[in-house]
Parts: sequence; structure tokens; C-alpha cells
Amino acid sequence: METLIGDMRVQYSARGIPTYSLELEHVGLHKFKVVRDKDMHALRRKAEMEAAAWNAVWKKRASEQATKEQHAKAAATARERTEKAGSEIVELHKLLYRALEIDDAIDWSSLKDNSSYPVERPRPAKIREIEEIQKPRRPEVSDPNYVPRLSFLDRTLRIFGRIPSVKIDAAQSRFEYDFREWERAGSAIDKQIESDRAKHQERLEKAKADHEFAIEQWQCEKAAFKAEQIRRNSEVEQRELAYRSKLPAAILRYCSDVLDRSDYPKHFPKKFEMELGQDNGLLVIDYLLPSLEDMPTISEVKYVQSRKDFSVKNHTESERTKLYEDVLYQITLRTLHELFEADVIESLTAIAFNGWVAALNKATGHIVTNCILSLQCSNEEFGKINLSAAQPRECFKQLKGVAASKLASLTPIAPLVRLDKNDHRFVTSYNVIANSEGVNLAAMDWQDFEHLVRELFEKEFGVNGGEVKVTQASRDGGVDAIAFDPDPIRGGKIVIQAKRYTNVVGVSSVRDLYGTVMNEGATKGILVTTTDYGPDAYEFARNKPLTLLNGSNLLFLLQKHGQQARIDIKEAKRYFAEQSPPTK
Repeated sequence: METLIGDMRVQYSARGIPTYSLELEHVGLHKFKVVRDKDMHALRRKAEMEAAAWNAVWKKRASEQATKEQHAKAAATARERTEKAGSEIVELHKLLYRALEIDDAIDWSSLKDNSSYPVERPRPAKIREIEEIQKPRRPEVSDPNYVPRLSFLDRTLRIFGRIPSVKIDAAQSRFEYDFREWERAGSAIDKQIESDRAKHQERLEKAKADHEFAIEQWQCEKAAFKAEQIRRNSEVEQRELAYRSKLPAAILRYCSDVLDRSDYPKHFPKKFEMELGQDNGLLVIDYLLPSLEDMPTISEVKYVQSRKDFSVKNHTESERTKLYEDVLYQITLRTLHELFEADVIESLTAIAFNGWVAALNKATGHIVTNCILSLQCSNEEFGKINLSAAQPRECFKQLKGVAASKLASLTPIAPLVRLDKNDHRFVTSYNVIANSEGVNLAAMDWQDFEHLVRELFEKEFGVNGGEVKVTQASRDGGVDAIAFDPDPIRGGKIVIQAKRYTNVVGVSSVRDLYGTVMNEGATKGILVTTTDYGPDAYEFARNKPLTLLNGSNLLFLLQKHGQQARIDIKEAKRYFAEQSPPTK
């Protein structure tokens, strides 16, 4: 904001001596002054000096105000960060008690999609009506333009019935010429109107055809939307039916969905693996808990005006450790509460919770995963606890939970109940990959092929300590291998099936795999073949925990691990045609 200088004024004394004046005003400083001088140039300099002084004062005041506002904004930011840090601590202390306010049972109807098709029905395009060209007025003989132009003499002679013929002929010629021009213009206009009408009709027909096409496309997309909606809703109904029929795989998926819906801070891991005892109703959970590094560190933030910087005060190690242990005990009890409360069909008689933590081992510099607490509790015993008033740590001890004296030390303990990875169907495996160089995989012995797939995936999962085992040879499309990923409950139990085929794999094989995944209570299914899959197979696997690997994918994985096998379907068909009976 600058000083405003008005127009120069002049006044004359009685002797005729001029006096000049200028009005100065500064709105921001609320100042007004009239400067006078008998010398016009001196007056201008005096006014500019006064204005410069005012402007300097204003600039200084504005700078001080800006600095003050900056300090106030920084102080407000510090308060917001402090309040946010405090609210994070409060929310962590209420992890368990917040969950008590929620009904954890899954509302199956809420999983269904009953929405209408969101796209409106296409409307026809608006075609502007043509504006027809107006024809010129038809010339008439009686028009004044075609009446002979008579002079005074002609008018005098007309009294006696004598009008010069030359003027009559001129008027007649003008009429005939204008009439011919009118006819010519009218013909051109008629052609233009006819052309405009034809183009307009073409636009109407095209708009109609486009609208009909848009309607057909819209109806097809709407039908596809409805079909997909019905399919998804049918899946929900099938899941509910399977759950209420107490199928183990359906119960495990239901429990997994319950825990997936549980609301925790975004940086907390939400990984777990579960197994259900079919005879005793015992649900065993390996749950990945947050580490100490996931706990908030900031206690208070202040703005130091003299340094123009923020001062951050962190929680003490003792405070973080105490908070950390409280959070872990809360998660343990909250998990049991959510699963027992959601168990509307009373399928769970007890739950064994094993809490694991993945953290850096400062001695080795590697991430290690240890089980640091374990709790087994029956539904009846847990129902006697008043969680709204209980202290998490004391409640854990009351339920005979086992944990290290200090959870933050990550001292490993033995789980009360372990996930059972033993299967009577497992058989001794043997290595095949080393002898597969240049081998036509499509012509391999089917048992060798299954062991090759097992060995290949063992290399894939073995990086993280995974384990892959081959099941007994049944040749019935059942489980060929089972992979276990122990780090930490990331992949869980994975069913692998190997199809050494020479024809395209149909959707029935993919359906069988999905059924096996559900029956096994696995988290994922992988189907490996030497050929490829039909479109219906890929469509069925979409949005399901299934992975389809064709021959190209298989060769890529082998190449990844340093092997150069090949797949020749024609050669394999010729080979099997010579064999009797044909192999798998």
C-alpha cells in the first residue's frame, strides 16, 4: 500500500502571488496531510519525501505483522501436531474398548449389491430444425414499380386516353424481367430447400440409428451388470449357506473376513493364518502383531520463536514400552472378542491365539519373527469376562496366557497350540529339475512332472523359509502339492495342482481346484499346466484366490532358476499316441 498524492492546487493572494498545495493520504496508516509551498517543484519534493517516510513506516509495520502471523501459524501447527500425537495415544489405549461398541457378526445382506445400474438410458440427440429460406415476394403487374412513369404532359394526354406506348412497354419490360428473376430465384430456393430437407432427414436417420445402437449397447452393458450382480450375490448366498452348514473352509473364511473388517491404524500389520479343528471346534490363529517401531514417538511439539523452528519432545522408552505392551494385550483380547461375538452359529468352542512379531535383530542385522505371547481360551470362559472394565494385561494373565515378562524384549515363547502342518497324504519327494535340461515337459512322466512343479515352487517359497510337499499320487485332480509360507503368516497354506496336458485346460479343472482350496481351508490355489486355459477357465478364476500358470509361465519360472526346458505339444501327442494305455 502506497501513499496517495492528490492533484496539485494553486491559490493566489491579493497581490497575485501563487501558493501551491498537495493532499497526501495513507489509508493503512490512517494519515492525511496537506503540504503547501510557493515553489511548485519544492512542493513536489517535499510531498515525495513525506510519502516515502509514510511508506517506510507502513512497510516496517507490514513486515512485523507478517512475522507475527507466521509465528502464530507455526505455533498453531505445533499445537495441532501435539493434539494429533495425544489423540493417537488415546486411540491406542481404546483399541479394545472401541471394539466392544461394534457388532462383529457379518451382515450377509450388506455384502449383497442391490444397486441399480448407474448409467442412465441414452437419450436421443437433439437435431435442430431447419430454417427454410423465405422466397421473395412475387411481382404483380399492379405494383407501383410497373405502372408507367408519366410526366405532366402524359397525365394531360391520359385525360384524352392517349398514353405514350414507349412508357407502357418499359413498364411491361420491367415487370417481365423481374418476374423471370423471381422465377429463377424461386427455382434456386426450391432446390436449396429440397437439399436442406434431404440433409436434415439424413441427420435424423443417423441420429435415430446412433440412438438405437446406444440403446442396444446400454442394454447389453446393463444386462452384464445385472448378471455380474446376480453372480456376486449368489456367491454371497453360497458362502452364507456353506457357513451356516458349518463347513470348515467356510467358517475359516468367515473368521478371516471378521478380522479383515477390524479397524486398526493403517501402519499396523493385519496378517494372520488360521486353522480349525473339525472335531473339537478349536480355532488356532497365528497373528502378526505390530512391533515397537509402530508405536508413536512424539509426545509434544513446541514452536521456538527465537529459532524459528520446532522443538519435538518424544516419549521416553519406558512410556513407549508400557504403551506397546498394553496395545499387544488389547489386540489379543480384541481378536478373541471379535471372533466369539461374530460366531452366530456357535462353531467355535475355543480359540488359541499365538502372537508373532517381526522385528530387527540388532545382533545379526536380520529381521526375525518370534512368537512372544500365546493364549488359549474357551468360549464359555471368555464370556465370563467383563472386558469393558477389565485391565488387558491382568485379564490376559487371568486367562492363563503365556508371554515373556517384557513383551518389548521380543523373547520367544512356545505357542500353547501350534498350527498343524502335518498331512498323512504327504509322500517323500525327489528332485527332477536338475535333469530337465532340454526335456519336453509335455511328454514327461506325470509323477515326474508333479515333483518338478513341487521342486520349482520350493525354490520360489524357499527364499523366505517356505516348504512345499507332494501328496500321494491319486491322478484324480485332487491336491498334488501343498506349500506353507511361514513368514509371518503371509501366504499360509497354498494348494498346488499340476496338469501335464496336451490339450487346453477346461473350466472344470479350475472349478475342482477352487473346491479343493475351500475344502483344505487354504488361502490360495495355483494350477500349473504345460498348455493353456480356455476363456471360461480364466473367467471363472477372476476375483478368486486362484492363479493359473500356463506353459509359458512354467518355462519362465524354470529359466528364472537356471533351467532351459521346452514344451512341444505336437511331439508329446505323437509320443503318447505310440504308448498304450495313454498316461495322465
